[in-house]
Amino acid sequence: MIRVQREDFDVGVEMAALSGSGEVGAMASFVGLVRGQAGDDKIGAMTLEHYPGMTEKKLAEVETEARQRWPLEDCLIIHRYGRLEPGERIVMVITAASHRQAALEACAFLIDWLKTSAPFWKLEERGGGEEWVEARASDDQAAEKWAAKK
Repeated sequence: MIRVQREDFDVGVEMAALSGSGEVGAMASFVGLVRGQAGDDKIGAMTLEHYPGMTEKKLAEVETEARQRWPLEDCLIIHRYGRLEPGERIVMVITAASHRQAALEACAFLIDWLKTSAPFWKLEERGGGEEWVEARASDDQAAEKWAAKK
């Protein structure tokens, strides 16, 4: 399931909803938060932008790929957009499977993809003005391992 939304989410409620199946033996999750610091600069807020329709389509494609690679019982990706302040939740991924390895690997795969390829644009408000967030080489390297495992 994919949700792109402005409003916050409740981690406990979302996890409880996915754990309902008797086949689920493991759940893995990741919650990303807005950092309050970028190097020496304090971050006042981050604005996330996206193209409605296109973003959901791309997220659905990667969810389908995760389901093809691992035997998942269920999967949830929630990504927020709009202006968020430090400490606020940006993204959550939950994967549910019969066994932990599938849940853990699928969750890591989805997070790496979201960090490097999801169609979101991030604008940070810093003391010296605003700055678009660029991709980091370390994130690209993390995502490369999944291409090799296709």
